[in-house]
Amino acid sequence: MFLRDKSSGDLVEVLDVTALMDPNRESISVRRHAGEERGDPVDTRKSELVFPSGEALPVCWTDAHYRVNF
Repeated sequence: MFLRDKSSGDLVEVLDVTALMDPNRESISVRRHAGEERGDPVDTRKSELVFPSGEALPVCWTDAHYRVNF
């Protein structure tokens, strides 16, 4: 799965989609795709990623308490 880095605009390949959907994980391993060569895997915070269209990630992927009403 590919997402876009907010700050650079580069596409990143998510290496573990299950970790992406886990709301208890703040960062995931991605591989940057800028230029001709694939980058090495790096950890990136989910808050720095959006879908290639610019849409934000679903809240249920980023907040473990998204159903709790205070």
